Amino acid sequence: MASDSTSPTTPTEWWRADTATLHARKQELEVLKRQLDAEQNAILAEINIRGVRGCSGHSTLASMIYEDFRVTAKEADDRADRVLALYPGPSIGGDPVPPLAPLTAAASAEGAIGGSQIDAIIKTLARIPSTVPEEDVRGGEKILVDLARHAGPRTIAQAGRRLLDELDPDGKEPRNDDPKDVRPELRFVKHRDGTLGLKGTLDLETYARLKSDLDPMAKPHKAIDGVRDSRTQDERYGDAFTDYVRLKTTSRNLPGQAGEATHILVTMSYEDLINDLGEAHLDLVGPISATDARILACDARVRPGVLGTAGEPLDIGRSKRTVSLAQKYALTLRDGGCAFPGCDMPVPRCTAHHIVFWRHHGETKIDNLVLLCTKHHRLIHRSEWKVQIAQDGLPEFTAPAYLDPTGQPRRNTMHLRT
Repeated sequence: MASDSTSPTTPTEWWRADTATLHARKQELEVLKRQLDAEQNAILAEINIRGVRGCSGHSTLASMIYEDFRVTAKEADDRADRVLALYPGPSIGGDPVPPLAPLTAAASAEGAIGGSQIDAIIKTLARIPSTVPEEDVRGGEKILVDLARHAGPRTIAQAGRRLLDELDPDGKEPRNDDPKDVRPELRFVKHRDGTLGLKGTLDLETYARLKSDLDPMAKPHKAIDGVRDSRTQDERYGDAFTDYVRLKTTSRNLPGQAGEATHILVTMSYEDLINDLGEAHLDLVGPISATDARILACDARVRPGVLGTAGEPLDIGRSKRTVSLAQKYALTLRDGGCAFPGCDMPVPRCTAHHIVFWRHHGETKIDNLVLLCTKHHRLIHRSEWKVQIAQDGLPEFTAPAYLDPTGQPRRNTMHLRT
């Protein structure tokens, strides 16, 4: 709806406007806000396709929204869910993942529907079984989108329940609550998008033991300057499990393979290793990026297998980048835990990061090492954050220009140093 040419142009003049003008303008602004939201969502979707870690250094789209826009964790999750549902995702095997709700995305771009209406639609679509034909799904989506143009979230949700009853009349299978013996199982999974995972079933005792170990490691970080831990519960447990496995594999008191501590074999050509090109091959996993190979190499028992141009072994050496016990003790005294500003992760859950990368001839010495937790270790490798050792011998960090144009160095004040 077009606004009157005599409409006020500053907030202080709205008292001059008649009621009809006020109502018309507020509706115009709502449409504009929704169109801007849709444009921003399209940009976020493109960042997601290019890789959130590569574009921003964050682990997930939700964590990037939380940090960059300074919103609550719930709002960040909701906004990320909309982006992932409305737009295509990263390609799998060359073909992009189709969006869950393309018709909803089109109506959003028009400014016809907004956030809570979108949420009600995608919540319904997500519950439609994969066995329902695509044309029926799109037909159901069109019904909900047309309704949303003049109805609110509650009405949409009610219509969504009726739609589900029609598309999936049998509903969910009834639960079998009868107790039964459980045979523990664990399966390593490679997903079609290249990510890796685990699927397992645990007996009650193993479940209780593992959860008891992970619970204290998965607690949210302490709030810094009023900013809370942006990770979801699933992400916290994921980070805790990662640290749990690393602590096991780096312990000198636990058994390893063939009498040795756990090691990782990374194979890549010498030229690729030096020039940061191509891929490495991680034993038991498969191809990984050169960046991931460097992250593993920072403070892991990595046995480098460097190959010549014909693929012949040139050198299979012992772990060369692992810090010594004396160096780890010195880093403990200096850093006290993860050195990244605002992080309270303790020493046992940190690894030593080479400030000047090994491929850049960085040495394993105290003034080229800094303790980092898993999250911030990856952030340093994958983003524009910089770390250096200051003149007083303590590590300091510089944020990317888009986060802090001043380039003011930052330090962690969370740990007490002796």
